[in-house]
Amino acid sequence: MAESDIATGVDAHRWAAQHDDQHKEAQYDEDEGRHVSLEGPMDSSRTKRVYRKLDLRIIPPFWLLYFLCSAVRSNVGLAQTMNTQEGHDLGTRLNLSAHQVSTGLALFYVSYVVLEVPSNLAMSKLSPSVWLARIVISVGVIGTAMVGMQNAAGYYVLRLLLGAVEAGMWPGMSLFLTMFYPPHRMAKRIGWYFTASQVSAAVVGLVSAGFQEMDGDGGLVGFQWMFLIWGLVTLVLGFVLVWWLPDRPLAPGEQRKKNFLTKHLPETKPALTGEDAILHYQDLSGAYHSADWTLRDLWAVMVDWRFWPLFVMYFGVVGVGNGVQSYGTVILRAINPGFTGVELSLLYAPIWICDLIGILCVTPISDHFHRHRALWFSVPTALQIAGLLIATYAGDGRGERWGRYVGLLIVGFGLGPTVPIAMTWTAEIFQPRHGEIGVAAASALVSGLGNLGSVVTNYALFSGWEGDSSRSPVYLGSMWVMIAMLLASITASFCMQWLLKITDGRRGKSAS
Repeated sequence: MAESDIATGVDAHRWAAQHDDQHKEAQYDEDEGRHVSLEGPMDSSRTKRVYRKLDLRIIPPFWLLYFLCSAVRSNVGLAQTMNTQEGHDLGTRLNLSAHQVSTGLALFYVSYVVLEVPSNLAMSKLSPSVWLARIVISVGVIGTAMVGMQNAAGYYVLRLLLGAVEAGMWPGMSLFLTMFYPPHRMAKRIGWYFTASQVSAAVVGLVSAGFQEMDGDGGLVGFQWMFLIWGLVTLVLGFVLVWWLPDRPLAPGEQRKKNFLTKHLPETKPALTGEDAILHYQDLSGAYHSADWTLRDLWAVMVDWRFWPLFVMYFGVVGVGNGVQSYGTVILRAINPGFTGVELSLLYAPIWICDLIGILCVTPISDHFHRHRALWFSVPTALQIAGLLIATYAGDGRGERWGRYVGLLIVGFGLGPTVPIAMTWTAEIFQPRHGEIGVAAASALVSGLGNLGSVVTNYALFSGWEGDSSRSPVYLGSMWVMIAMLLASITASFCMQWLLKITDGRRGKSAS
């Protein structure tokens, strides 16, 4: 059958009818984490070709949108130490105390947490590609508007709005992947685009050194130039994404249904057509089921006990990650007060390069040994604890200060794979049990409530903890709070592995 014939609705339905028995015999293999057919395995080379096509269509725009949104969100942390000698850093320019700066950093996560679930549920009802593009456009608008901040009130309002418009991006991207990939293929791909956050942090750190050289040009200080450029670039990309990202896949021959919310949205080119679409349908039939769900379905997800260990896991690692991202240059300045603003920016970047290396090294292994997610989550988390201890206790001598910096590099390496593994495990657990609404709600709950850890590290620690900077070692209390959060994450991961083994074993016995 020619590819053009298969692409037509009539022939596609005829093809599907001829293979209906095979589809009915396909079942989900929970041990292997994939859909298998009793008729025999798919052609491995053809299946790999299909997923390569999907990778080329989905991962590059995901990477860019996450890169730019991360840049806009995190540049406030760098603004704390930019052009301090000239009095043009964020705190001095806006007349903010250290506690007010930390309050603004935390306000982003307050609105982010509150709106995370509603945003992801809306995405499951609407066009996922357009919804993600809407998030990026909104982030670009707010990021650009931050150039005009004059005081604490404006700073607070814009950080709160930024969290509101960005809510749903991270779990929305995970939900989007579940529409195209089986769970055992996800961690690697989440790791691929999650590298954008690390590259963004490194690039923003390096480029901020250049923005400091622009201080005073055009009547703007260095951090205002940083806000302006990143905001405008993000805004432009957001409009490009409307046509770049594919919409949710459909069964071959099925027509996309329109409602009053989606009828005016632009049509995007399907990710796959012809035989590729049919092969993908065989391999991932769950991607084509209806997005319709009821409040009862949502409630079933929210009361599922499996959410709670995942929440604790995410709470610890994302809290520490965002804490280090927001206060990385502040910690470096505490290690050596003699560092200039440019030196702090340049030393900040390698932390996130190590983070990137950690993602690339560990997430593919965690996919291959996906039945041991707890182990591959806990090893890098333990490395973070080791790095924080070194960064705290290495000493204050000249050589020992560089040892403390090495501790931050170890923290960076450990941070990389933990968030992708946590989000992959969430989809892996909830997709076969609750379907698309399970992934939408669970990923949003884990990401949203888990970011309460970011509220803790951004508001209550470091600059937000009066007196902690005068401790010896410096920021001793903040470091130990983060270590405790990471220990809780490790404990939760092994509890999850153990409880899943018990409950799945009981279910297997009852089924037999």
